[in-house]
Amino acid sequence: MKSDTITDLVDYGFIGVLLLMSVIALWLILERYFYYRHVDLRSFKEKEELEIALGENLTMIASIGANAPFIGLLGTVVGIMVTFVTIGQSGLVETKEIMVGLALALKTTAGGILVAIPVVWLYNMLGRKAEILVAQWEMMKRRGEI
Repeated sequence: MKSDTITDLVDYGFIGVLLLMSVIALWLILERYFYYRHVDLRSFKEKEELEIALGENLTMIASIGANAPFIGLLGTVVGIMVTFVTIGQSGLVETKEIMVGLALALKTTAGGILVAIPVVWLYNMLGRKAEILVAQWEMMKRRGEI
């Protein structure tokens, strides 16, 4: 197998995983957003029921946001290893080849960070919205509306 093929597999493999993670995160974030917009607080008799309903899928969103940079970093490490193996097998040490290989490897770290930043930010927004909904439920409960 040629080194270009291995490099392509590494690049597309890790970028593909990050793309899949971002699609899953976006799906879950949109699901939570629309659920929070239309949740009927009066349908919950116990606070714990509400908290469980509001917390669904938040763990998966947080996990994606927390792990995306590590997936990107793993892609970078593997990409650097492939670059050094390629250089070692060819026996030639060309600065251009080294720099291009390292630059391509670093793009997976950038991709991981690019996935993580908005996912973590949106997770925090959803968490705050869930806290607000619980507080609104508690106020309604004290007023006897539930």
